[in-house]
Amino acid sequence: MKRPQTVVILAMSLDGKIADAKRSKARFSSSVDRFHLEKQLAYVDAALFGAGTLRAYGTTLPIKTPDLIEWRQQQNKPPQPIHIVCSASGNIDPNFHFFRQKVQKWLLTTHKATQLWFEDPNYFERILLLEDWNTLLEQLWEYGIKKLAILGGGELVASLIEQDLIDEFCLTLCPVILGGVDAPTPVEGTGIIGTGARNWELFKVERVENELFLNYRRVTVSS
Repeated sequence: MKRPQTVVILAMSLDGKIADAKRSKARFSSSVDRFHLEKQLAYVDAALFGAGTLRAYGTTLPIKTPDLIEWRQQQNKPPQPIHIVCSASGNIDPNFHFFRQKVQKWLLTTHKATQLWFEDPNYFERILLLEDWNTLLEQLWEYGIKKLAILGGGELVASLIEQDLIDEFCLTLCPVILGGVDAPTPVEGTGIIGTGARNWELFKVERVENELFLNYRRVTVSS
């Protein structure tokens, strides 16, 4: 199957939380991490995130650094990657600042929810139906998306992990502890039992002050 390379990009606390128990905006990472995220977005063709993530912030993160925008243009890429919102219900506030940001916006949703939105360039330039992830990723490849960032939340990441469709994790470990049984983690869902868990290879580590930047890639299982 031809599909985009997929990389999950997330910042998390020392105890593995991506937000607090109230699912507030995650503001615990540093300005270094925010630039790190921007730099990772410069390498991808599209960024996928759940509606819960959009509701928490009301915005997305565009690339602002001139050098990164110039680098994309040198690579014959548009200044910004496509930003794809995944929402089964299609229940998204049209007054979010997100809709005024100068990025190309796509919606990934169910057939029923498409009735709530039309392909109006003031909202979403393209609406995609999510029937299964393999078909969807093949479709994204056909649209020219060769590298796809997944920015959360945990349910979205879990649905891709369950079908073994994540190639890389790019994680920032931040020096805070949030706690809370209801605080979200990078991978939610029903969980993976015992020997069903895939091994990951740590291939890059960088420390900046008290933050660690960790890159893991999937370990290919020999047949």
